[in-house]
Amino acid sequence: MKKIISLFSLISFIAFHAPAQDINKVVNDAQKNAQKEIDKYTKKKKKPLTNDEVIRGLREALNVGTNNSSQAASKTDGFYKNPLITIPFPPEAEKVKNTVVNLGMQKQVDDFVMTMNRAAEEASKEAAPVFLDAIKGMSISDGFSILKGNDNAATKYLQDKTTSDLTVKFTPIIKRAIEKVEVTKYWNPLVTTYNKIPGVEKQNPNLEQYITLRALEGLFKLVAGEEKKIRTDPVARINDILKRVFGGK
Repeated sequence: MKKIISLFSLISFIAFHAPAQDINKVVNDAQKNAQKEIDKYTKKKKKPLTNDEVIRGLREALNVGTNNSSQAASKTDGFYKNPLITIPFPPEAEKVKNTVVNLGMQKQVDDFVMTMNRAAEEASKEAAPVFLDAIKGMSISDGFSILKGNDNAATKYLQDKTTSDLTVKFTPIIKRAIEKVEVTKYWNPLVTTYNKIPGVEKQNPNLEQYITLRALEGLFKLVAGEEKKIRTDPVARINDILKRVFGGK
């Protein structure tokens, strides 16, 4: 701080003794030097991050990320018109799709795909508290390793640690959503038509399981995007703990 005081004393002295044309340059240079000294002083005073702070920051980043992702996914077309997470026709039933399309049922196929995505959007309305419980129960011992990891390191850690539990909790939510948007109403004509064809292997994939897994997968992709924002964009750090933990990167 003594250096800063000396710099301003020097400015005052020059203001009375230096030619007028030199004053602006001297003042600008002195201000830059003063700011550097202030920054150094502030940096010295800032306490180093603790592991507990990092863990709190990571949890908060995931809370913000899952909440924003759930809101985005639960909007109409949040899944259906987002190429990053849209749920396609079940790959294991591709033969069904190709066969019935050849029979003139393209619209029915498209309607079925839309209803699967509507189910995921409907289920996403209830996703935030499910994720919140998972984040609270998630054990993190070394926060710094996640903080210094890739832009999706916290999301990946959450996904690895909680997918099994989340699948169990999310399945009944998906089931209710499937019933609400009548997915099977659009699926049954397709599979019935296909299974009536002589010689084909009967198909009937578990739609509940398929939509659940794809919905969670899509939500995690959105959460990863939110985490990256917090890591790279200061505007996304909406509270003190996020600024404290991610501001120094």
